[in-house]
Parts: sequence; structure tokens; C-alpha cells
Amino acid sequence: MPTYRAPRGTRDLLPTETPTWTRLERLAADLAARYGYRRIETPLFEQTDVFERGIGEVTDVVEKELFRLAPRTEESESWVLRPEPTAGIVRAYVQHGMRTWPQPVKVTQTGPMFRYDRPQAGRYRQFWQFDVEAIGDPGPAVDAEIIELGTRFYREAGLDGVEVLLNSIGDAACRPAYVAELTAYYEPHRVALPAIERGRLDRNVLRLLDSKDPAMAGLNANAPRMTERLCADCAEHFAAVRAHLDALGVGYRLEPGLVRGLDYYTRTAFEFYLVGREGQQQAIGGGGRYDGLVELLGGRPTPAIGFGIGLDRLILALTETAQAVPSEAGPTAVVVGADPDDTIARLRVVTQLRAAGVGSRAELGRRKLGKQLEAAARDGAHFAVILGDELADGNVGLRDLPAGTQKVVALADLAREIERAHAAHRHGGGPD
Repeated sequence: MPTYRAPRGTRDLLPTETPTWTRLERLAADLAARYGYRRIETPLFEQTDVFERGIGEVTDVVEKELFRLAPRTEESESWVLRPEPTAGIVRAYVQHGMRTWPQPVKVTQTGPMFRYDRPQAGRYRQFWQFDVEAIGDPGPAVDAEIIELGTRFYREAGLDGVEVLLNSIGDAACRPAYVAELTAYYEPHRVALPAIERGRLDRNVLRLLDSKDPAMAGLNANAPRMTERLCADCAEHFAAVRAHLDALGVGYRLEPGLVRGLDYYTRTAFEFYLVGREGQQQAIGGGGRYDGLVELLGGRPTPAIGFGIGLDRLILALTETAQAVPSEAGPTAVVVGADPDDTIARLRVVTQLRAAGVGSRAELGRRKLGKQLEAAARDGAHFAVILGDELADGNVGLRDLPAGTQKVVALADLAREIERAHAAHRHGGGPD
């Protein structure tokens, strides 16, 4: 039994697993670029206030899930590992004066987040998110664009059956009256509320709607709905979002109980679910509009919207629904040799292939040619480059492993011949 293990709630991504992650990360980067979102990277840790102020103190994230760091004694700042990307990106927007850039500023980030959460299937204390943010556009067209981008990501990732749940949670003009009505609704039930929810009733009643406690289900089902109490501007915005989604052919289901779990959201809120799994708290992504967050973190009032999609949950969903997951890709070529001891020649040839852009490895162990070829086949290589007596004349053997054919190729032409034959194979052409 190993003495040391990965911390509880984390795991190692092994080389047999990372091809799936690489594919999704590349898809996220490509898709974001197609939509005009540019890459941004923020620190893995931030000042604590960025999240306590931005996310809200009366949230699960801040109350229970922050990983707080212990700086050296000479440091006066309090730091936490980032639990989500949006607040840090907005901090960067304010700090670097991005309000002077052409608006909206459209950025994307894919990377690890950290929450001290109860480990369970698809939920880890270190997890990965694909995030996009559009800062500086009041919508509603950008709301629909971002939601459509999210649905396209799932579709191109190969996950079927993803449904959009949609709601509007109002703004500073209409939400205060709703909060008062909601408080009046819950107050007669105060004694029956779970202990955590009783505290939230006094500090942030909207969090009751987001409660995961089964004891709250019946009470929440009959609670007043924000969508029936929107001010004229919010109602117009929400109607326009739905009209744009309809025009794009993006299906959605209205969910008046959806409020998201963070305080910075306003107006449009949405989540992505697998059909039939809504009751299991299995949202695989979501986001919304946060028109007050830039001002809250020291900037001028600025509209914004974004989403975060969990890659861990996406991969779990792909596995559970038996969707295609890519296997580990082998090298294009493996360099082997008839002389087990001549590792210098094999290393020289593989270095030349790599310099020419051919993905390759060399057999650097001292074992017989037959064993070297068996290992190349197990690796899933397309070609074996065989160094034998003909090397003295500047030639090598090139074996097409899947086809079982072999020919002599000049060493000077080797990389070009491998690229030509490999391209023909990928496009359905047969071997020579």
C-alpha cells in the first residue's frame, strides 16, 4: 500500500486519461476563438475580499467551500484559492483599465478551480472549468450568443441530451420588493426551517431558493416567482433573450426557481442539465448576467455576462452515456534497430524526425529487433523505421505496421515519405 496519496477530493490525471482532456481543452479554445473570445489567465489565488465581496458572504462557496491560505507572518493580505473564475477576471478588468478597450471585452479561460466541497462522483476539490465572459455589453443578444456557445460546446464535445434551464432574477430596481415578499413568505415557517436556512432568511433570503436541503423542496415549490414580478426593463430584456434564442434555434425550458448560487448574478440566469437528471443536482454548467460586479470590485457600473462549464462533469457524463471518448494517440513512427546496442543511431534518426515535425520515439533499450517491433505495434504507431545494414548507404526500412508492408527509403526522404503516407492513411488511402 503506497504511503503517500493524492489529497482527498483530488486525483491524478494519468497519460491514459489526458487525451480526452486535451481534446476538450482544444475544443474550448477553438470554439471561444471562433466567437471572438480571447484568452486571459488570472492567478490561482486572489485576495479573499475578491470573492467574499464579489460572490457574497451568504453563499455556500464563501461560508463553507473556500480554501483559505496561510501567508507568511510578514504578509498582511488574506488569500484564497480561486473557487470560480469570474470574480478574478473582473478584478483584472478593473485593475488593468480594460474599460478603455473596445467594448465588450470578450475573454476566455480554462483551468483549475478549488472548493472545499464534499467529494462525490464528478465533484472534486480541484476541478476544471471552461469559462467565457463578455464584459461591457448590456445584451440581450450577447446573452443568447453565450448560451448558444455553451450548447455548441456540448454538442461538438459529443454529449447529447443537454437542456438549457432559463430564468430571470431581476435587478436592483425590482428585486428589493421581491426579496421583501419572499421574506414574508418564509417567515411563518421559520421554526421549521433547517438551521442553515434560518440564518439565511435573515441575511440573504434568495439563498433559500437555492437550497439543496430536501426539507426545503415543498416550501420552495410554492414560493413567489421573480419572473412574475419583474420590472418593465427586466421583463423586456428577458423577452428579448428568449426571442434571440428562438431565432437561433436554441431550445430552453423556463425554470422560475433557478437563482444560481452566487450573489453577483442579475437578470439572465441559466444552467445546462442532462435531460432527466435535474432533480439530482447534476448541473454540468451554467452562468448568467452580473451587471453589478464590476462596480462592486471598484470599477464603474458595467454590464457583463458569462458561464462556466465543468470539464470533470462533462467527461463523467460522456462516460455514463457511453459517448465516444478518444483513446490515447500513439506516435506516428517508432525508430528500431537490428543492432540492439546501437542506440546512438536510433537516437540520431528520431531526433531528425522530430525536428521535421514527425511525432516519433526511439527504442532506446537494448533488446532484440522482434521485441522492439512488438512494442511499436502496442504503442499504436503507424510506422516502424528499421535501421539495419542499409543504413551505411543512407537508407532505412519503413514498415507500415497496420498494413504489414515494408519498403526501403532514403534517410534524406524519410520524414517527407512518412508525412505523405500518414496523410494518405488518415484520409482513407491504402498503403503503397
